[in-house]
Amino acid sequence: MNKEFYIEKANLLKALSNPVRLCIINRLCQEGEKNVTDFVNCMEVSQSAISQHLAILRNYGIISGEKIGNKIYYSCVNQEVRNLITMLLKE
Repeated sequence: MNKEFYIEKANLLKALSNPVRLCIINRLCQEGEKNVTDFVNCMEVSQSAISQHLAILRNYGIISGEKIGNKIYYSCVNQEVRNLITMLLKE
């Protein structure tokens, strides 16, 4: 394994190292596609804050969004993250 591998994994963990983003990813993994308003109850933050967190997750390639009508529905597209979240957050 080379330096780039470890940098990539560290960046992935950095993207997940926020309670709001963990809440968002967990909900996506557990419940499937959601839009920004579905996450407002995650850690009780504003819709604009949720949008900023979604942008970070999208930039790291963890989620993707599909526009349907006037809303964007997000889903987790990174299987490695799905596996990690399942293991990390299992009750």
